[in-house]
Amino acid sequence: MATELIVGLDVDTRDEALRAVKSCGVCRWFKIGSQLFTRCGPDIVREVRGMGKEVFLDLKFHDIPNTVAKAARAAADLGVSLFTIHAAGGRKMIEATRAAVEGTSARILAVTVLTSLSDAMLRDEVGLPETAAETVFRYAKLATDSGAHGIVCSSHEIAVVREAVGPVPIIVTPGIRPVWAPADDQSRIMTPAEAARSGSNFIVVVRPILKHADPAQAVNLILEELAPCHP
Repeated sequence: MATELIVGLDVDTRDEALRAVKSCGVCRWFKIGSQLFTRCGPDIVREVRGMGKEVFLDLKFHDIPNTVAKAARAAADLGVSLFTIHAAGGRKMIEATRAAVEGTSARILAVTVLTSLSDAMLRDEVGLPETAAETVFRYAKLATDSGAHGIVCSSHEIAVVREAVGPVPIIVTPGIRPVWAPADDQSRIMTPAEAARSGSNFIVVVRPILKHADPAQAVNLILEELAPCHP
């Protein structure tokens, strides 16, 4: 499977979002997260889908199994292709989510440990005795064993996740920076090609594309960077 590009629509308004989709040329995939969804609601998903694009709905559902299952089915009924849950919700929640979307084209991605959490925070604030890497491994295996189709992880966790889940589950990697883009406020970054060679199936890019003078050109440059990784 070739690594695909997802553009994150991290904007505030419907007009900004639809303008970004139109400006991104041949890009097929777009991420709608809490920022845009909370402001615009399900209609923004319908409109992006109506433009012939695939939607990754990144709302990170985490609640009792019945509630998450119903939210997952609602996402599937909207026509999203990928959506996120928290692996920390546990086996029953993930199994219920999988049952709710069975027979649809929606695929479940589990988030393991947020990149904002350090080992010390996991220990002292969350109450987990493991390191972040150990928790990522355990949660990734739990999630895919329980029915998740894939995992969202940082580029530096790809190897750990692949070891935990094997070659089949999807890996989606945010925080990617093309070779030609500034790092901005990211300190631990990876290029599209590096992420693809490491085993990521989808990469998520936001600012290097949305802030580019020509987003369609930025998309093409990233696709060109990815192409040699999949002869």
